[in-house]
Amino acid sequence: MEIRIGIVNTGRELSFDTANSADEVRAEVTSALEQNATHVTFADTKGGSFIVPTANLAYVELGSEESRRVGFVA
Repeated sequence: MEIRIGIVNTGRELSFDTANSADEVRAEVTSALEQNATHVTFADTKGGSFIVPTANLAYVELGSEESRRVGFVA
């Protein structure tokens, strides 16, 4: 699933793929915001990790969990 994160006062967004479901990501972000955590951590499918300060979150866009189909439709 693709995640896009907007960060305040930054012209670019953070975009990556993760193996987590949309519900897991949503719960993690919501929990961090409700508990006034200083940051939230994400892991991508390539083994990398991202630490984003919760105070600078502008938005979190969760992509679809469906995989893209390749080929022609008969």
